[in-house]
Amino acid sequence: MSSRELVILSVGGVKFVTRASTLQQFPESRLARMVNDDDPEFKLVNGEFFVDRDGALFNYIMDFLRTLQVSLPTDFSDYQRLQREAEYYGLYPLADLLSQEHLLKPRLEILEVRFSLQGMQAFFRIFGSCSTTIEALAEQITVFTGQQSGQGWNSPFSSQKQLVPLPLERPSHHDMVFLCGTEYSGDQVMARYVSIKPDNRKLINGTNVLGLLLDSLLKDGFHLISTRTVASEEKVECYTFERMKRAAGLAIVVNQTAGSSGVARARRSQMQKGK
Repeated sequence: MSSRELVILSVGGVKFVTRASTLQQFPESRLARMVNDDDPEFKLVNGEFFVDRDGALFNYIMDFLRTLQVSLPTDFSDYQRLQREAEYYGLYPLADLLSQEHLLKPRLEILEVRFSLQGMQAFFRIFGSCSTTIEALAEQITVFTGQQSGQGWNSPFSSQKQLVPLPLERPSHHDMVFLCGTEYSGDQVMARYVSIKPDNRKLINGTNVLGLLLDSLLKDGFHLISTRTVASEEKVECYTFERMKRAAGLAIVVNQTAGSSGVARARRSQMQKGK
């Protein structure tokens, strides 16, 4: 069996097909011994290994063996049961990662959009509890600027002169500031357009930019939970969103050295950013 490339398992009535090398990732595990015909509890019947365990949870076991990482759905709750399954199969590095349940659970993420319309200009400030979300959003949003004389303003601005992209203002890792609209300085007109990927339009109207921004957040899994006016005299509107953010995967690095097993040399590596 150790030389067979493909292995078929029937776990709780659910069939799995995988490579022998995948099951042998951890030589001391029961799955590796099963492939090597060294575990009498697992019998080969009609070309399949029958395993009387939970087939649904074995999906996560297989995912771990293939990726060496634990990534669970946001609605997952059976941490203790999955840990017991990992211990049953002798996958102690996986069981160890599952014991760190607080690192694997999804977290509630809050994002706030503040919008103020003052004359011909609109001001935006976005604050997020997760800095990686703000970084990703900053990569989607581009502000373009350009000038032209007031006499030529009757023509479409974007066709008069090439627009120049501006970097977003970043007061901290958790927020960003930008504006759009027009501003007059003598006979010169300064205009700022906003583009939000994957939409290719360059919008100058603040209300249109706000609508596109809110729509983008909703498509990205956020839910609008409140709308309020922060400062009525300045007409600052505040939109608050939330979503459950999937926890970053926990991974292990296996050092295979002479005379040592993958289990003995397993090292945890937390793959998380932007807390």
